[in-house]
Amino acid sequence: MTPGSDRLTEGDLEDALWRLLAASDREDPTAFTTEHDRTEAVLATSDDPGWSAWRHALAARRGLVDGDPEAVAAGVAAAREALGRRRPDAWTALTLAYLSHVEVTADHVDAAMLLAIDASLLTETAADGEPSRALHQAHLWLSLTLTTLDLEELAVTQALAGHRIAAELPDLADQWRLLALSAQQHTELAQTLHRRGDADRSRQLADTAVDCANAARALAWEPDPAEQDLLDLVQAWALACRGDLDEAIGPMRRAHRRIGADGGVWLRGYADLLLARLLTRMSRSEGGGGYGAEAGDLLVDAAGAFAATSDRRRYRQCLLELGQSTAAMGRPAEALYWLDAYRADTGRAHARGRELWAEMFVRRSRLREAERQAAVLRRHALEDPLTGLGNRRSAERRLGSLQLGEEPLSLAVVDIDRFKEVNDDASHSHGDEVLRRVADLLLEHSRTGDEVYRWAGDEFLVVLPTATETQALVAMDRLRAAVAGADWGDLELAEPVTVSIGVATASAPADEPVGWRSLFDTADLHLFSAKRSGRNRVRAPGGRAPCEGAP
Repeated sequence: MTPGSDRLTEGDLEDALWRLLAASDREDPTAFTTEHDRTEAVLATSDDPGWSAWRHALAARRGLVDGDPEAVAAGVAAAREALGRRRPDAWTALTLAYLSHVEVTADHVDAAMLLAIDASLLTETAADGEPSRALHQAHLWLSLTLTTLDLEELAVTQALAGHRIAAELPDLADQWRLLALSAQQHTELAQTLHRRGDADRSRQLADTAVDCANAARALAWEPDPAEQDLLDLVQAWALACRGDLDEAIGPMRRAHRRIGADGGVWLRGYADLLLARLLTRMSRSEGGGGYGAEAGDLLVDAAGAFAATSDRRRYRQCLLELGQSTAAMGRPAEALYWLDAYRADTGRAHARGRELWAEMFVRRSRLREAERQAAVLRRHALEDPLTGLGNRRSAERRLGSLQLGEEPLSLAVVDIDRFKEVNDDASHSHGDEVLRRVADLLLEHSRTGDEVYRWAGDEFLVVLPTATETQALVAMDRLRAAVAGADWGDLELAEPVTVSIGVATASAPADEPVGWRSLFDTADLHLFSAKRSGRNRVRAPGGRAPCEGAP
């Protein structure tokens, strides 16, 4: 982007999007609105469904900033319609995750939940590809959304997944933010589990939070002051969650004073909430002193800050903790007031949340079962059920993908000698066992990178990438010797099992293009020559293997 320019070129769109995403979760909306004003017109000129979806998603976020619920609803609907015209990928997952955060911020719990479900499923699919910024940002926005939905375990999982991807990419700012988010999500879950009485798991999570915070500080990156203040708060609270109250109070007080002077409304509320929790724990500890009144005042201030910034989840947490603390101080009427307010704001969202996430797991289960069935069908279509090798269809698909003439490549056709006699003199079950053992021996003694297939009946195909004729002859004679030297005594066969092998090689560069079928036919002809010469032999156009078995 040219400094001072009023418009963006098409090539600037992605950079502008990352700035808009970074500004979307900040308290001060000025950075977002300024960037959005500069980007909106250029986004409108793109016909690409992906950029069209982002134009509407960002318009929905702008509707939140402007207090326009109709713009929010219209933007989300239009973004989803545009995504329906785009191939699902990591960018689609990110857009859905961002939309889910828009909806949860607008207190549209049901819509946010459904969008989060779709985004979560797509991140699992996209995880099979290369790590990307779009994918780790999808996990980041999912984690933020799931926290707001009181699904803290899942929020932790998403934050860690995002961190693992960010760690494989070069951007230190992204790595810092995902580590800081992981620290915060682990600490939030530690607080919840402590409240439920699971002290051991709470301490474990707090330890992980401290490790994540320290890892973020170790990066050669200077975060925004507000982000650094938030990390200071989180780390101090993590220390408290693992029981180090004396170690936590100093850093917590310092961060609280700094944020009180310079922080935004939400961050001041968060600082009040965490300090109130720490003081409450200290009041309950032996010799902790009387901090109950101060903690109560801080919780009231925090509730007001969260109400003003539409953070309904933490607003509800303040109501619950006010009810608990006033009850502990012997003020039952006040406690009932706060607890009634908490129940009124909580019940419907939690009940619907549990129902929708139960549905999500059913959907995930069905999806995974469909994937499993598809994998079984693919395996049946491309795998020989007796030996576990690729079948003829699989071999032909592989051969058709080869670029002959670019570098040497050899094919070997392997046939079991006198196999019909095994079936006639012993039994077909003995024949099946011979086929399985030959397949195992071919796999075991092949070169690294060579591929073995069952072509038909007692005939196998070995593909030897980059092998010259001489190399292929040596490799195939090793396979022939391995079969001839194997112990077949337990099968009580009339004669030991041997194989005959024909080899053909496409040289590089070739004078004339050679197709794989012609190469296969050549190898098959030399297999016939090996059989005619007495079996237990390897033959190729240029001669035979340097060492062969007796006829």
